[in-house]
Amino acid sequence: MSTPDELEQRFTLLTAAARYDQLRLRDALAPATGDPDDETETDDPDARPLSREEALELLALGEVLVRKAAYGRQLTVRTARATGASWTQIGAALATSKQSAWETHTRWLGEREAATAEPQHTDGNEPQHAATAEPQHADGNEPQHASTAEPQHADGERS
Repeated sequence: MSTPDELEQRFTLLTAAARYDQLRLRDALAPATGDPDDETETDDPDARPLSREEALELLALGEVLVRKAAYGRQLTVRTARATGASWTQIGAALATSKQSAWETHTRWLGEREAATAEPQHTDGNEPQHAATAEPQHADGNEPQHASTAEPQHADGERS
């Protein structure tokens, strides 16, 4: 049986999507049978039912696509920030709030750091990367965290 971890190493986003689409299309075109391992011959070789292994591969490929797309999305967020996009603009492009976009990206960066086992500084503080620092907008405001935020006026004064 193929697992998402195995397939993630074998496929790029494009090749995983192509294989996923091939299996999904076959699954959609296949005649309904009571036994998924039934090798019933059809006139169309692309319309034969998926085997158990292929059905499990299709599920695993779906997970691979989600992982690879999420990784690419966060790389693009990093690129957008590097080119000067605000968190408000990024949130709008992702159909979410600036806070949610920032929190998701910060969490992703933390997971990436943990995966590479980056050592902590000798003063006990976490290493600070420019991409994880609280973003400053052109208006001087930072994304508001619900648990600690005080309402602010457009000019930056606290309510």
